[in-house]
Amino acid sequence: MFAPLAEGNPGALGLRDDAALIDCAPGNIAVVTVDALVGGVHFMPGDPADLVARKLLRVNLSDLAAMGAEARVYFMAISLTAEIDTEWIEAFVAGLAADQDEFGVHLAGGDLTTTPGPLTLSVTAMGEVPKGRELRRSGAAPGEDIYVSGTFGDAALGLALLQGALAGKTAAEYPALVGRYHLPLPRLALGAALRGIATAAADVSDGLVADLGHICEASAVGAEIDAHRVPVSQAAREMLAAGAATLETVLCGGDDYELVFTAAPASAADLARIASELEIPLCRIGRCVAGSGVAVADAAGTPMTLRRSGWRHF
Repeated sequence: MFAPLAEGNPGALGLRDDAALIDCAPGNIAVVTVDALVGGVHFMPGDPADLVARKLLRVNLSDLAAMGAEARVYFMAISLTAEIDTEWIEAFVAGLAADQDEFGVHLAGGDLTTTPGPLTLSVTAMGEVPKGRELRRSGAAPGEDIYVSGTFGDAALGLALLQGALAGKTAAEYPALVGRYHLPLPRLALGAALRGIATAAADVSDGLVADLGHICEASAVGAEIDAHRVPVSQAAREMLAAGAATLETVLCGGDDYELVFTAAPASAADLARIASELEIPLCRIGRCVAGSGVAVADAAGTPMTLRRSGWRHF
């Protein structure tokens, strides 16, 4: 069932050898990332198999986007529980096939095992980028602007709806929020376009404040962001207005898989052009400063106290 996913990738050798053969274009360097999803932690037990598969692949492609890389191939290790049947695997494969077509990647190999639980899925994705042009977390400097793509808080609100955690609100009422939780959109084209413009970048998986904090730590700078500038969708805005969600959810909820990046003020015109060409909204939300950590201010300029910065794995 998995073999057709390797078609079109000669280096996979039909999944009949012990390993795959990977080549990079002259002058390029390989970019490699790995992410795992665990049942009951990163997806819900009843989530459709095709959506689980697509999220599994997309969260890895988002890491490649944050490095400015073009996606090439991926490896997958899955540990299946006893209740997983052929129909589930077929739907899982169909989900991967759909996203392979959308993002131009192919399966290169992997491993298949069983487990008493929980269902555990891991992908190692490989891409490539011109050597020396990769985006890193460590290049930000005081005085630079902080930008984000897309909107924030949608996925966290979608998960809360699926969990029945928002009183008076149901998942059926907000399909766009649930969709953002199930299917993040890796910003591969944006990452590639930011080469030579962004000075530092990260994808937002753990929460905007947390992942911006990773840039600050790697770059030895501080950050000041204006909470009211962080873009939110119309559905999330309705949640905020009704008191069903707070700004902390938007800033720290996680699972957004948008890009947060820094750039010199002189790059504003280039970034406006990129946003227009790719039809991806980019919003300046703050600035880098001397110091450390992320400071958040509300619309009145008053410092906000956050109970948490984002998702904690341990």
